[in-house]
Amino acid sequence: MTVPRRITAEPGDHAEPGLPEGFARHALTLAMRGLDRATLCQRPVDMGQALSQLARSLKALGAFGPAETYLTQALRWAAMLPGIDARVDLLCELAEVSCAAAEAEQAASEDDRHAGRASRERARDHAFAAAGLAGQTTDAHWEVKVLLRVSDVLDRCGDHEDAASMQNRAISLMGLSTDGDAAMHDSAPELPAMAMAPGSTLLM
Repeated sequence: MTVPRRITAEPGDHAEPGLPEGFARHALTLAMRGLDRATLCQRPVDMGQALSQLARSLKALGAFGPAETYLTQALRWAAMLPGIDARVDLLCELAEVSCAAAEAEQAASEDDRHAGRASRERARDHAFAAAGLAGQTTDAHWEVKVLLRVSDVLDRCGDHEDAASMQNRAISLMGLSTDGDAAMHDSAPELPAMAMAPGSTLLM
């Protein structure tokens, strides 16, 4: 596989609220060094981790486009690994980054009702791809977390019915009825609080 093209945050990109920009840019520098080291051997597991870490650093700076590019590259490396968990996790991250990009585009162009549409469509595509593979992950607890992340993205994209469907699927895996009356599996008493995706407005 070819060596990833180097993409960095542009001067106009800013750290997400609550994260000091100096810290975020230092994290980006460390992530770039990590990618340089991984590129020397190009082992799929190291390349996937390095690319995804670089993407997270770029996301923290609000550079959603470059972050999405690196996550896409990481996904290609993850396809070389056994198992499905890494691919599903990266699809979730891609969905979240694309959704964040859509929200940023919409905030920057409040008068344009079409702003962010392409990014939202990518977010939905990644979210549904992750949901489609969620049942192949290593255990039901991991599947629940994936479904809740997907649900949060779909909810933010305005797909409330699909978001609720994902929530209900997760609830069933947790051993709850859809109206919340049944008891949860004894093996995972803390799961709802731990697995609930940040910002979700469902299951409240």
